Amino acid sequence: MSRALTAKLRANIGVRLEAAEQDVPIVLLVGGMGTRLRAVLPSTPKPLASVGNTAFLELLVLQLRAQGMRRLVMCTGYLSDQIEAQIGDGSKWNLEIEYSKETRPLGTGGAVKFAERYLKQASEFLVMNGDSFLEMDVRQLLRFHREHGGLVSMAVRRVADAARYGTVRLDALNRVIGFAEKAGAEAPGIVNGGVYVFSRAVLEHIPEGPVSLEREIFPRLLSQGMYAAEQNGLFIDIGTPEDYARAQGLCRALENAARGESNNGDEAP
Repeated sequence: MSRALTAKLRANIGVRLEAAEQDVPIVLLVGGMGTRLRAVLPSTPKPLASVGNTAFLELLVLQLRAQGMRRLVMCTGYLSDQIEAQIGDGSKWNLEIEYSKETRPLGTGGAVKFAERYLKQASEFLVMNGDSFLEMDVRQLLRFHREHGGLVSMAVRRVADAARYGTVRLDALNRVIGFAEKAGAEAPGIVNGGVYVFSRAVLEHIPEGPVSLEREIFPRLLSQGMYAAEQNGLFIDIGTPEDYARAQGLCRALENAARGESNNGDEAP
């Protein structure tokens, strides 16, 4: 086979792989009640909290659209009508958004299981927390998942102060071997970035009804193969009034990151 023909075949394979990655569905967990933010957001769902002039959830949508992703599933619950009214069907971003609306709180794991009907053709899919932003390359994370062959690949971030997070324990091959609860004392650590790639088989390990991914499902999957892909970009969550206030100071950086413009690995101060 000539070099020119080989190069052409490789290019065609690359185009097909890129199209397949664009069609990987992304499940966004946006149904939580956000009780810790009620003091500053008494009647607004947490994902619609404004950061500068943009709703936090819109930053996540913009981030995914900038990387060419086309299929989103919003797992809604608390004040779901507000989210659906503001975000819509995705047409203004030239992508498709569907809604999996909970009639009762299901937790992060229960929400993913409840959205299974939107994932029938998917051999793998992404899951993202709707209250955290992690600067990342989605396609790179998908490739990491395929190369390592586990059930779950978790995006993680090394932070200078992990006191307000639980931490993730890894071995030398980037396999997740355990989780540690919030230590409360200021110390560096590797934390869960709130973005995952799931192989479809994960759904078999999630029961119907309320269940937490972090507290109940992930510890059970350690023996099945969970790997961590370390990220170096901007990372922040808005789960508390203090973190939400920090996000306001990062609004320009968050907008840049959502559009794919580098912020040199910044994190929330």
